[in-house]
Amino acid sequence: MSAPVRHRIPEATVARLPVYLRSLFQVAEAKTATISSERLAELAGVNAAKVRKDLSFLGSYGTRGVGYDVEYLLFQISRELGLTQDWPVVIVGLGNLGLALAKYGGFEARGFKIVALVDAHPGKVGQEVGDLVVRHVDELSPIVAAERIAIGIIATPSSSAQDVADRLVAAGVTSILNFAPARLDVPDQVSVRKVDLSTELQILSFYQQRQGAMVAPPRPGLEGAAEEVALA
Repeated sequence: MSAPVRHRIPEATVARLPVYLRSLFQVAEAKTATISSERLAELAGVNAAKVRKDLSFLGSYGTRGVGYDVEYLLFQISRELGLTQDWPVVIVGLGNLGLALAKYGGFEARGFKIVALVDAHPGKVGQEVGDLVVRHVDELSPIVAAERIAIGIIATPSSSAQDVADRLVAAGVTSILNFAPARLDVPDQVSVRKVDLSTELQILSFYQQRQGAMVAPPRPGLEGAAEEVALA
């Protein structure tokens, strides 16, 4: 018998699946067996029609009047996201951000196991962080091979990010999460997701300024600009 045809899932749907997963974990912790598309939409911050369409790409349509089985939906989304196995991860760069990521205990529960920590600074190499010892970036290639690392996290300054990306790619890593404020040039077969904290803060600043301009008096010399923001 031939394997079932798998339909391509739109990128926008893929981006929402982790949000649904997080919401479902909350529901499961409350010992709730089923969930309606309306309730899941409320938790995820989207509309119910979008939830139903997104889940239909997984072959899940729920039951009228009952909703979706929470445990089965958790399995379906986890399977689609590749979370039914543990993905070995290396963190490169053990500054404040890298250390915070290394110490975060929530990754493993979601299918990501930090198996190696790497840095170029002599003062950091050899330090113990939890059960791991920080190793030198020059050892990256053998570390990737020995640990079968699937994902690399870059938490270095922007000046080092491209060199680290090149090393990860050369070592065989094809998925990179980049926290450095730098654009990476990588081969087409390498997937890169960028987390730019400064950009996100700047966007929040825009909304904070817009919100504040509507309720607070303008600062001296900025009356015109404040009015423009308030009316935009």
